[in-house]
Amino acid sequence: MQFQRVDHPVVQHKLTLLRDERTKPKDFRDLLLEITMLLGYAATRDLGLRDVEVQTPVGPAKGRLLLDPQPAIVPILRAGLGMVDGLLRILPAAVVGHVGLYRDPKTHKPVEYYRNLPTDISRRDVIVVDPMLATGGTSAMAISLVREAGAKSVTLLCLVAAPEGVRVVDELHPDVPIYGAALDERLNEHDYIVPGLGDAGDRLYGTL
Repeated sequence: MQFQRVDHPVVQHKLTLLRDERTKPKDFRDLLLEITMLLGYAATRDLGLRDVEVQTPVGPAKGRLLLDPQPAIVPILRAGLGMVDGLLRILPAAVVGHVGLYRDPKTHKPVEYYRNLPTDISRRDVIVVDPMLATGGTSAMAISLVREAGAKSVTLLCLVAAPEGVRVVDELHPDVPIYGAALDERLNEHDYIVPGLGDAGDRLYGTL
């Protein structure tokens, strides 16, 4: 299983506040931004570096900078948008693409309705983001789409995952690491994560 739980105390503290049904949309957005920054720290630990030398006020110093071009962040619309600013806080030179998917009410399979990806995506590490990894179908399709566009290195970043969704992504993309704050119990009969935190998009934008 490629799922890597980020169990830092601050991550778990903020996740608990996000789960609370009393948390208002503004607070939910702020918390999601903050927790995404912390998850992003873990998910980017293997980014490539190059050696440089800079001049400090005291003298020359050897250092390391991220390789160019920097990563591409690809949110799955719409809830994934809530995670973009958190990653841009730690990767301000990253570029952002978008993938729009919805689940067909009859087949329950993901359907693409929008795609806008960087033209040089093959040269970038790609971080696909979506708060909820439930059935795994949407995330797996988003990964397939960025790979069709040329992406070679892909990471999936989520907030909460269900075992069912992790298994689907593992089966279809066994080389893609998944980072998240929690691996929850299961999916219910409506494919909602239990205990989860409800519909992340509705809670982000107050459309309950």
